[in-house]
Amino acid sequence: MQVSPGMPTNADTPLQLLLFVDKRPSSKERIRQVRAALKELREECDFELQIIDVSEQPYLAEYFRLIATPTLIKIHPEPRQSLAGSNLVEQLQHWWPHWQRSVADYLSNAGFAEQSQLRSLDRVRPGGGVGSDSGSEKHQAVKSITHSAELLRLSDEIFQLRREKEELEHQLQFKDQIIAMLAHDLRNPLTAASIALETLEMGYNSFDENGESRLTPELTAQLLKHARTQTRAIDRMITDILQAARGASSELQIQPQKLDLGTLCIDVLEHLRHRFQSKAQRVEQDIPSDLPVIFVDGERIRQVLINLLENAIKYTPVGGTIQLAVLHRTSQKVQVSVCDNGPGIPLENQEQIFEDRFRLKRDEDKEGYGIGLSLCQRIVRAHYGQIWVDSTLNKGSCFHFTLPVFRG
Repeated sequence: MQVSPGMPTNADTPLQLLLFVDKRPSSKERIRQVRAALKELREECDFELQIIDVSEQPYLAEYFRLIATPTLIKIHPEPRQSLAGSNLVEQLQHWWPHWQRSVADYLSNAGFAEQSQLRSLDRVRPGGGVGSDSGSEKHQAVKSITHSAELLRLSDEIFQLRREKEELEHQLQFKDQIIAMLAHDLRNPLTAASIALETLEMGYNSFDENGESRLTPELTAQLLKHARTQTRAIDRMITDILQAARGASSELQIQPQKLDLGTLCIDVLEHLRHRFQSKAQRVEQDIPSDLPVIFVDGERIRQVLINLLENAIKYTPVGGTIQLAVLHRTSQKVQVSVCDNGPGIPLENQEQIFEDRFRLKRDEDKEGYGIGLSLCQRIVRAHYGQIWVDSTLNKGSCFHFTLPVFRG
């Protein structure tokens, strides 16, 4: 039942009760017992009961300072009284005679006041009449409470709107920071591509004493390959900048918030502790205590850390070493590295392992380095970060990824 300003009350029923309930299955039986007890007690003294679901009107729960549900509150006659706890029915039966007396006293006082007012009016205006305001007094009491509750509800809505506004401002500030960071990073591949092209141009215009170009075919091919690689990097960064400007980080939905990366890393290591112990693997961690706050989807980054560490566990031999390190690279980025001393990854496959469903031939009959790495890449890119691997055959692999720093 909804309580709202101006809600009509029964002026002929002085005893006004509010029953606060919730939708928890564990509360159903207690609520049923309270209502059954009230039904029996109605024969002794009539009352008006309003049932309020705290999930629908939480501002009323705040207004009445509820500490549990169900809670039964007598709001009229004054003084207000609250009953709650596992023995609510017993409390109700104990206090019911007191409430009956308060109703009788209220009616008696209201009748005396009415008679006094009538006598006073008769002296001023013989034969005049006046209506009783006893019901009006009770109505005003309930109306005052509901009006205060409505103000509290509006205050709560204003608070929620302010919080949403702050979150949107943080996200907009973060987006501007990302665009600036990506634009700054764009300089590196631009410079590299420019140097490669200038070298080619100088080589074509430079000849030795025999009149032959100083630019060998091998060097030409190498410079062209380097220029193409940097051009692709430029194209990818421009795409990232455009996505950031549109506010569309990726098809992968994320919900970024401010996060302590060091705490998250330690929590993930503890989560996998039994896995390390099962293979007697030693874990070396380098997690600085002064890491800056990052602005990421915590659950998504947890996925990345767990996936990379689980892969390290699989490929690190019994008694081997796994490393987790976090480095504050610049004022704009942090870098996370997960290293193992497993079999390593062939150079020609180090980019392909991030593709969907790609598997190394040696791993076709077991799990690892498959769709999980593809998901890791999508998550990191959704945060405008980068992920890559450094690996040497028979020595191990290091997976690195970067995340942007939040500057509030």
